[in-house]
Amino acid sequence: MTTTFSIQRPAAGEFNPYYQTYISLVPDGDLLEILQRQGGETVSLLRGISEEKSTYAYAPGKWTIREVIGHLTDAERVFTYRALSFARADPSELPSFDENVWAETSNATHRSIEDHIDDFIAVRASTLALFRGFTPPDFARSGIASSNKVTVRALAYITAGHERHHVRVLRERYGV
Repeated sequence: MTTTFSIQRPAAGEFNPYYQTYISLVPDGDLLEILQRQGGETVSLLRGISEEKSTYAYAPGKWTIREVIGHLTDAERVFTYRALSFARADPSELPSFDENVWAETSNATHRSIEDHIDDFIAVRASTLALFRGFTPPDFARSGIASSNKVTVRALAYITAGHERHHVRVLRERYGV
């Protein structure tokens, strides 16, 4: 199913200003097509990383490539859960998450790079199916996450921009 409407770029006030960095990385165009295309591009990039290279961290105390991929996948799950909750008009405030604690406890280094790639593929497919099922009123709904108001539309853009950010980090700092 393809949406017959465009998911509008969120305006200031629809998200915590911290996320502007991610949203600004999303090019103009059909957001669902962008998410699908960049997911494929990211998978292609990740498939070029060897098992040995996937354990690399560019500095002491920094995440390994496997931990970066695990974080990317975990964060997408969080963003889309928030989007689902708010699209369904759940009034519950949702908590933040500490990405460093999650990375430490993720067992990312004990999973193969291929397992991480498969997980990312599954999560991205789920993300696309979820967003394709939303209507314009769903994307306009909002809620509170991490003590800040955010719209479903903003969460969709944050999902895409967060991926772009971490792909850039993988290229620039990890030499992928």
